[in-house]
Amino acid sequence: MTTPPDTSRIDGRTGWFEGARHCPSVNHGPRPHGAHIDLIVIHSISLPPGEYGGPEVEQLFTNALDWTAHPYFEQIRGMEVSAHFFIRRDGELVQFVDVDARAWHAGASQWNGRENRNDDSIGIELEGLEGDTFEPAQYQTLAKLCTELARRYPVSQVAGHEHIAPQRKQDPGPGFEWTRLRRELGWAHACFPECAPGDERTTPPA
Repeated sequence: MTTPPDTSRIDGRTGWFEGARHCPSVNHGPRPHGAHIDLIVIHSISLPPGEYGGPEVEQLFTNALDWTAHPYFEQIRGMEVSAHFFIRRDGELVQFVDVDARAWHAGASQWNGRENRNDDSIGIELEGLEGDTFEPAQYQTLAKLCTELARRYPVSQVAGHEHIAPQRKQDPGPGFEWTRLRRELGWAHACFPECAPGDERTTPPA
């Protein structure tokens, strides 16, 4: 099993994590001038749905997916999307987009009184099926990544795709353990979309 990477080794000049495997995507653009990057959005994805370990997610985010390789792919034919990061089941971290750039992961969205959250968020995809559970190694990598992102940006919120686009999306779904992520990060309840009674939290990241 892959050991979750040390994501503290970010290149401050480029916005690429040295602890990640780089798989650059062209599906990105500049953020609006003055964007306040304070939101981390957690997603889940698997291609084909429920199948893990293959190259299809990376192929989708780099516009290299063979639409004829599986019947499900006809439903997403021509889609041009990306996320900043993808965390595989064994905890491996893959990066597609410079964190300073605007990845195409959120779509029509609203959270904390602001719309178009692609503009000011960082998207993290977990390899998994919405409603299913995730692996301990994924939580470990996710917590390390969120911690490092909060050192670089004024992160004050973590939400799921289901929270910022509730009419369209259901990921990461009920199988994602928000309490576990809160516990591993030690961030305040107010940073998350739900509160878990009985948890002790520190203040939000600066």
